[in-house]
Amino acid sequence: MTESELEHPDAPDGAPSSSDNTADAPQHSPDLEALRLEKDALQDRLLRTAAEFDNYRKRVERERREHADAVAEGVLSDLLPIVDDLERALQTPASPEAQAYRTGVELIHKQMVDLLRKRGVTPIDTTGADFDPRVHQAVTQEQSDQHRDGQVMEELRRGYMLGDRLLRPAMVKVATS
Repeated sequence: MTESELEHPDAPDGAPSSSDNTADAPQHSPDLEALRLEKDALQDRLLRTAAEFDNYRKRVERERREHADAVAEGVLSDLLPIVDDLERALQTPASPEAQAYRTGVELIHKQMVDLLRKRGVTPIDTTGADFDPRVHQAVTQEQSDQHRDGQVMEELRRGYMLGDRLLRPAMVKVATS
């Protein structure tokens, strides 16, 4: 017996064995090619689904953050009239008997202002500034020789910014020439 007959006893003399045939030139059956195409299509679909899910997750996170910001903005806006009332109360003169109450109002006002500052709320500087329709609301105009045309003469109600966004415009009196 020859060496190849010992290795492949079923193969006829001189005929190459099936293992020799696949080693020389790979043969792809139609079923194997179809499975590869299906695998590639499924892999592509998986990648697209993963990308869509990632986009969905990012969108939901952005919407959640925007909603939380809007709620916080609403609550902070609701606190501003209370701060206005406390400031008006502090502008009135207090009798010696009411001094203890005034001290209490001052403490509450300070706490409210500190809370707003902690949350990123800052007052808008107005008096002496040029009128800016993005942050000022002109309630009245008055002729003045002592002010520039368009200069804010008086602040009637304080305005506030929340970070870089307008929370409430300042109500102002503007000079005209």
